[in-house]
Amino acid sequence: MNALHASEHEAPGPRPLRIGITIGLHHEAESLWVNGIKQNALYLMRVFQHSPLRHQVVLVNTTSVAITAKLPWDLERCPVRRFEDVKDSLDVLIELGGQINAGQTGYIRARGTKLVSYCCGPEYVQLMEAMIFNRRMADSIFINQCYDEVWVIPQVVETSLPFFRTLRRCPAREVPFVWDPMCIEARTRELPHHGEYRPARGPRRLSVMEANLDVLKFCLYPMLIAENAYRIVGDGISHLHVTNAERLATQCPEFIGIARYLDLVRDRKASFVGHFETPEFLAEHTDIVVSHQWGLALNYFYFDVCWNGYPFVHNAQLCRELGYYYAGNDVDEGARQLVQAIRHHDADWEGYRDRQRRIIARYLSTNAEVVARYDGLLLQLNSR
Repeated sequence: MNALHASEHEAPGPRPLRIGITIGLHHEAESLWVNGIKQNALYLMRVFQHSPLRHQVVLVNTTSVAITAKLPWDLERCPVRRFEDVKDSLDVLIELGGQINAGQTGYIRARGTKLVSYCCGPEYVQLMEAMIFNRRMADSIFINQCYDEVWVIPQVVETSLPFFRTLRRCPAREVPFVWDPMCIEARTRELPHHGEYRPARGPRRLSVMEANLDVLKFCLYPMLIAENAYRIVGDGISHLHVTNAERLATQCPEFIGIARYLDLVRDRKASFVGHFETPEFLAEHTDIVVSHQWGLALNYFYFDVCWNGYPFVHNAQLCRELGYYYAGNDVDEGARQLVQAIRHHDADWEGYRDRQRRIIARYLSTNAEVVARYDGLLLQLNSR
């Protein structure tokens, strides 16, 4: 009798949830390589889809752009719906790539839907730069203060978590970083060797592919690393490509003034070009990638590069096991790591690729520990 009485009052166990993850489409055929935000939504979706609880997950478009088969992902596997079509049928809405307004917030909160802000961008830094340098980000700022929780990925915790917690007036917690090879595998399917690294004869082609949009990922330190390596190996380097830098090299006197002192530039071994999709540029123009970050020590770009076996010289301490690591702004050590890659990488290029994939496995959407942590976050959210 006591056992029966106790079982009747036990809390219900975890159950499958109906989860929406917002995106903000700007075009019917929007590329996944304009920025990482759509990829982020897809990878998080895949985590929930891999849960043993069998959650029902949809991407929720918050703009008026039509949802069509022109989108570059499998809409059966990763369905997209309009906010208006799912607002009455969600247990949890995770605002990630598209913001809902005050009226929409009030509507779903009145229904009992939990609302989470999933923060995957360094918003404190971006807003600070907008204020200081008069970079208009929006005509007005809407700070939603009606979230149940804020979830913040590790690389933006240091700069932005206190900012989120204070302004959004709710609990903010660090959550696992998630990656999936689905996007890069789809994009490289038709490329030679499926876009994977292969040894090349002769001198190495270096690529620097920072976004050059803010101080967090800028090309200058990687250029200095390449320059120091060039002074050591000379003709061991055939060319340096710096993407997302055409404007800097043609319109920025400070950048031009620095670059002209580099031997790579003087010897006409450097090119400053526009925007390119990562997989294609790697496959067609790259033997080694040189990178630098300042406050953004995890990034999909790093995993895209390493998953396909490209030598990756970097200072991202949150994934220091990947590639060829140097600490901080130590360009001398970065150059030593680059020289090591130039001289010795091809001796074990297949083993390197396999090691990179084993390291990245801890972040995959299929990783049971990652899935369990997100299920735990959902359980905690719904118990509040």
